Amino acid sequence: MNAEQTLIFKDKEYLREQIFNILSFYYPRCIDKKNGGYINGFLRDGTIMDEETKHLVGTSRFIYIFSLGALLDGPAWCKKAAHHGLQFLEDYHRDKENNGYFFELENQEVVDSSKQAYGHAFALLASSIALQAGIPGAGDVVNNLFSITEQYFYDSKYGYYMEEWNEGWTKSSSYRGQNANMHMCEALLTAFEATGDEKYLNRAYHLARRVTGELAEQTGGMVWEHFKEDWTPDWEYNKMNTKDEFRPYGFVPGHQIEWSKLLLWLDRHKSEPWMLSRSKELFLTAWKRAWDQSFGGMYYSLSPEGTVIDHDKNYWVMAEIIAASSLLATKTGEDSFWDYYNETFSYCNEHFIDHTYGAWYPLLSEQNKPYSEEKSSAPKTDYHPASACYQVMRALSFL
Repeated sequence: MNAEQTLIFKDKEYLREQIFNILSFYYPRCIDKKNGGYINGFLRDGTIMDEETKHLVGTSRFIYIFSLGALLDGPAWCKKAAHHGLQFLEDYHRDKENNGYFFELENQEVVDSSKQAYGHAFALLASSIALQAGIPGAGDVVNNLFSITEQYFYDSKYGYYMEEWNEGWTKSSSYRGQNANMHMCEALLTAFEATGDEKYLNRAYHLARRVTGELAEQTGGMVWEHFKEDWTPDWEYNKMNTKDEFRPYGFVPGHQIEWSKLLLWLDRHKSEPWMLSRSKELFLTAWKRAWDQSFGGMYYSLSPEGTVIDHDKNYWVMAEIIAASSLLATKTGEDSFWDYYNETFSYCNEHFIDHTYGAWYPLLSEQNKPYSEEKSSAPKTDYHPASACYQVMRALSFL
């Protein structure tokens, strides 16, 4: 890593270029002209490997990244592609009989009718940034989604979001997870920035304080993934299954990093001293326990005792380090956080970013080798690196 490279990583035009390199990999091949919505599954070179799966998280993330392109004054197709996805979200993901959004479709047919907080969080995130980007109809979607999450997912007894309901909202799961609450916090911050309505900011504040404070205190300072109905840690749920897409086992260092980012994002709007101190603590703990000093990159999962149990390198974890370290660097003025930023971006530039075809590899081995030719499955869309570059651009604007 040389000095010129580190300067490039903090150049706003370079960061913008990274976002549009991602968009250009997916567009126009991701636009499903036959069934609506987006095609989600691609091999490394852009060859379609799955054109049927329409995942609520994938649909929402595509809306997000194309709205981001529109916000950054990208080509006219950015706004058009975002609106295309928002229409599919409302026409096919939304349950017109019971309200709420179906988790997964095959083309236009529902194959998973469950209503999941994780999926609704991403739909709220997508519609909120679409509103910022001026996508028609986005405001109504934001209002409906917040109403749904208040009515069905938010549990006022405990102050967190429940996880899952059946199609008719008659039976809920006893599982509780931090992941959905984390992404709900992200969505609420985005909704606040889109609308200026304090109710979103206040709820985001409440979640951030509770999860990184009270929940983390139960488990030694880091945030555990799984909880029982009374929000006590569930150490047995999905035991040793670190590959579950949305409910991985262990302490996930990437999620400590993600909370670190969210705390400083919240700090911009409602600053309190504990936010910075907790953000630093979560970031530095994750780095110390999970950064691979031999091959670079951050390991994926730690046991309850803090030992590494999944040595793989996941694209989204690296993207979150880039975002969080930039917020910490600009907030504190400490060069050490730019060092973390530059080391991670350099690592990603060498191993994760596909300089031939575009976008990021999803998963690498401990030795940084891809496992397959797969570039993107249903939920990926490279939302994490696109979002991270955008967050860095915003952080640099606060310098």
